[in-house]
Amino acid sequence: MAPSATGDSAPMHIPAMSKASTINASVLHGPRDLRLEQRHIQEPGIGELQVAIKTTGICGSDVSYYKKFANGDLCACQPLSLGHESSGTVVAIGPHVTGFNVGDRVALEVGIPCGQCGICRQGRYNLCKKMRFRSSAKSFPHFQGTLQDRINHPATWCHKLPENVSFDAAALLEPLSVALHAVNRATPTPGSSALVLGAGAVGLLTAAMARQSGCSTVTIADVDQGRVNFAIAKGFATHGYVVPKQLHTSSSCSSLYNSSNSGTSTPCEGVMTPASTISFQSSLDTAKTLAAEMLAEANGSSPLIDDEGDGVDITFECTGKEVCMHTALYATKAGGKVIMVGMGTPIQTLPMSVAHLREIDILGIFRYANTYATGIKLLCTRNRPTRGGYALPNLDEMVTHRFKGLDNAKGAFELASRTVDDDGNLVLKVVIEAE
Repeated sequence: MAPSATGDSAPMHIPAMSKASTINASVLHGPRDLRLEQRHIQEPGIGELQVAIKTTGICGSDVSYYKKFANGDLCACQPLSLGHESSGTVVAIGPHVTGFNVGDRVALEVGIPCGQCGICRQGRYNLCKKMRFRSSAKSFPHFQGTLQDRINHPATWCHKLPENVSFDAAALLEPLSVALHAVNRATPTPGSSALVLGAGAVGLLTAAMARQSGCSTVTIADVDQGRVNFAIAKGFATHGYVVPKQLHTSSSCSSLYNSSNSGTSTPCEGVMTPASTISFQSSLDTAKTLAAEMLAEANGSSPLIDDEGDGVDITFECTGKEVCMHTALYATKAGGKVIMVGMGTPIQTLPMSVAHLREIDILGIFRYANTYATGIKLLCTRNRPTRGGYALPNLDEMVTHRFKGLDNAKGAFELASRTVDDDGNLVLKVVIEAE
């Protein structure tokens, strides 16, 4: 288990005379209470590398912790450094580490499993019950994130980068891994059709990986026009659909659920009333309308959802929103698959008969496993089209805003929670770079 560069007690294998040095760290103490602090870091222990962090991308979960000191049901109970989409340079090498040199450029896989349990032995280490994941409050003491000058990290989970992969693109290997894992679970066949709900970083990369895997038609949908335009212009998807404001506004204000953005979905007063039942049916009608319009955008016609052949082969739901899950079920053809990628509302009410009677497989994904090597290879061969003629877009172009230095982290988090900046420019991926 990798030690963190925080006040955690030092692992027993570090010699008593090990030298400590001082680093800066961005530390969250409560909602929007972000402080720049000094911490001490030991020399790397057995099997570890010390990495100077060069780039860290801000993820939606980071923004959630920043705003609420919680992410869904996970509440932070001690100061926490955020950040888990990171790349950097090796500055020190611990005992028993081979294959690395000082100066090597690396991407960090920040989830550290036990490596001993049955699920780890099956290769599905992302499901390890003892997993420690940087910047997550799930384990205690919390495993501190990468918004620090330097961290000690197990060499096993440091992936060497070729020179033609930038630090920004390397940081995006983390959300790219989520996309790869989602498509691996979906197992699309060449010529399949796909729908991606949500055009954030994960949604964009999932659309790109669906195209990379051979899907001939990939439609991406979002409430934000700028993100959909970006997806089409840069080649992440073949078709785009912008949810009309009246639809996403009405569905999100359903009286069945509190609209608290707390990461939970709770029936009003805990009681299902006739009025709430009507409201739920209205939400389903909205989802049906959205599904029909998205399919029409992809097909260039107005399909009837009830027809046997209608719908896409695979829908990737990347928002975690209940109404999007409804839409996913209605938009997927009989015998198709819905892949739950986004983590948002943990308790949802779904029209399960839609999946049951049409044999739609609902598959969940949680983070990723065994994806970084593939991701790096894709970045290295980006300019080489697949057999179907598809070339992966330039991931560096996903980075729309850069902040220099940990002392500017607060501004980065504030901007990352928006879709446009003060000048009206698209906000997609915000990164914090070392000074």
